[in-house]
Amino acid sequence: MPLDESIHNLRIAFHSGATRTRRSRRDALDALARAIRAAEPDLLAALQADLGKSAREAIVSEIGLVLADIAYAQRHLRRWMTPVRVANPPLLLPGRATIVPEPRGVVLIVSPWNYPFQLAVSPLVSAIAAGNTAVIKPSELAPRTAAVLEDIVRAAFPPERVLVVLGVHETAAALLGQRFDHIFFTGGGAAARRVLAAAATSLTPCTLELGGKSPCVVCHDANLDVAARRIVWGKFLNAGQTCVAPDFVWADRRIAAPLLEAMAAAIHRFYGEDPSQSSDYGRIVSPRHFDRLQGLLGAGRVVCGGTGDRGARYLAPTLLADVPPDAPVMQEEIFGPILPVLAYETLGEVIDDLRRRPVPLALYVFSESRDTQERLLEGVRSGGACVNDTVLHLLNPRLPFGGLGASGMGASRGRAGFDTFSHRRSIVRRGTRHDAARRYPPDRTPLRWIKRALPLLLR
Repeated sequence: MPLDESIHNLRIAFHSGATRTRRSRRDALDALARAIRAAEPDLLAALQADLGKSAREAIVSEIGLVLADIAYAQRHLRRWMTPVRVANPPLLLPGRATIVPEPRGVVLIVSPWNYPFQLAVSPLVSAIAAGNTAVIKPSELAPRTAAVLEDIVRAAFPPERVLVVLGVHETAAALLGQRFDHIFFTGGGAAARRVLAAAATSLTPCTLELGGKSPCVVCHDANLDVAARRIVWGKFLNAGQTCVAPDFVWADRRIAAPLLEAMAAAIHRFYGEDPSQSSDYGRIVSPRHFDRLQGLLGAGRVVCGGTGDRGARYLAPTLLADVPPDAPVMQEEIFGPILPVLAYETLGEVIDDLRRRPVPLALYVFSESRDTQERLLEGVRSGGACVNDTVLHLLNPRLPFGGLGASGMGASRGRAGFDTFSHRRSIVRRGTRHDAARRYPPDRTPLRWIKRALPLLLR
């Protein structure tokens, strides 16, 4: 079926009202959960083939996270859908004012390759909970997972409710040429600009989840063993291909050397003497991305790692020290298993450096001092932040997840995701028994009286 006809069918289904009731939304979420559980073996195999993900990592960071999102949405759906009564100012009395969350319509979800299941289906959960119909365009760089995703959607929904469209860049461009009521994009900044440019022609609202160079600041009073383990875990999860992975570390010069030693020890403890043999360590998504990452290894001193196998798409967990600030690895988002560690003399130096950079998706602070924590949190902007940990803030569905500036716009997860795919419609209801004559011209009320009364009548 032609693309425009398929999207037209989605719009017809939306306007029929079939997606708007709470029962239809709950049933759709139930069907999605059943289809995911039935396809779990195929999903695990696909994620292993595309990214080398272990079953444990796939369950925790992809499948289990989506099922948790579904359960959370089902548990809170009634409250989210309930219109909110707000007070009317005296000027509008008698009358009632409410805010009604309504679905946006037909939405487009463009998902990336690094978490090819979770980052496609978690936004879908929010879109369904909000009562929309949806099109998903998964990344062609994770083809096995995209194929399983298409099977899951076909098993859970009729094609006029949710549609998966497979293809490469030309397919994405064709989709962006269609009319949608909202676009949810997860990916890089260059592609996001193309999405925004296409959306601007039809004034389509967009949510962008991007990335950036998320910094990690380790202060002299940090618990180094804990910091090392948590930084290494957050950085090398999914072989570093995580939008909120620590991108580089600023370490107090007094503890920089022992921190590097502790992180190298943590890598060895997590992945063994040869990480290429570890079932817990993933692979680079493609040879092209492997080549890009290899090109970033030319600066600094390799503390551990630095080796790789292009044919196997394997790049060892790598720590770099003595990296020049102007090195390429410090200028672009790494999105791979390379972690530069820089030493600083004063915290003010770090804050000044981070303020000069684009706003990152995450900020990580390791310090036992509340004053130091607050100084960094107040002094450095970011989409989200963790204190004495990494990555975990995105797991809480009660926290909105999203970027700021170069790291994105809008938010997702939980209630924030429901709100993203909803329009908060303002409605005033008034009776007809009372109709003040002074509302209509000609009105002879002195202007000075109006100036005095209006703030009181609209308070």
